[in-house]
Amino acid sequence: MNQRHTHLDALAMTLMVGLCALWGLNQVAAKVANAGISPVLQAGLRSGGSALLLVGWSRMRGVRLFQPDGSGKAGLAAGLLFGLEFALIYWGLEYTPASRAVVFLYTAPFVVALGLHWLVPAERLTRNQVLGLLCAFGGIVLAFGDSLSLPDRRQLIGDLMLLASAVMWGATTVLVRTSRLSSISPNKTLLYQLGVSALVLPPASVLLGEKGIIGEPSALVWASLAGQIVIVAFASYLTWFWLISRYPATRLSAFSFLTPLFGMMFGALLLGERLTWGLGGAMILVAAGIWLVNRK
Repeated sequence: MNQRHTHLDALAMTLMVGLCALWGLNQVAAKVANAGISPVLQAGLRSGGSALLLVGWSRMRGVRLFQPDGSGKAGLAAGLLFGLEFALIYWGLEYTPASRAVVFLYTAPFVVALGLHWLVPAERLTRNQVLGLLCAFGGIVLAFGDSLSLPDRRQLIGDLMLLASAVMWGATTVLVRTSRLSSISPNKTLLYQLGVSALVLPPASVLLGEKGIIGEPSALVWASLAGQIVIVAFASYLTWFWLISRYPATRLSAFSFLTPLFGMMFGALLLGERLTWGLGGAMILVAAGIWLVNRK
């Protein structure tokens, strides 16, 4: 049985900041790869490649992935949630701008916090944690909220899709924390999600009318996809599930508010994208929110 901690230690906090930076950088990598591979197909290829890498790594480490352990139903549900989450994100971005999408997508930590508050007595929300989550979310609104005008009908459809994907993201974390998945190997927990999404996303790409492989993708496009396979979907997600199995998920999820801010910074540094005026204030609010959520 995994040893569980009631608070985050220096290792967990350092790993979470590193993961958020990687996930923010992944936003840039995905944009680069979009030039040659449609988004949903790209996510499916990423999951498939990472699943193969995970199986090989687990075999080298002697981690058994396919023995019966009672986790099948929960694992299948987690995989379906994971795949549908990405499909809705990319589909929703066809209807609403990315800056609006970020605000709706990062309601996911509230889903985690509320779900675990009701289901796991050890993770009941305190007043400081509620204030911290609201503070961190306020930072996201400050950074990206300049696009939050009243939506037209098309934008409303996209907003609802992103909100649904946030619910699925949060529900996946709650499911992993509260089911048999919390006590099995993180390798197997990740394999469920990668394997199912690798099967679900390519057909979803076809149903969404994506172009698939666009022309002859450049070496940079393939390098970007390879980086997502090895660094993001394999190494970083495996670390994330290891953390969930040992630390309070609500406290960990608060760090995820850093991800879009890192993505904004990397987009400016690597792609020349515009920085909004509120980024500095957003970083302060998110940092304050993380401190409140994790305050003993």
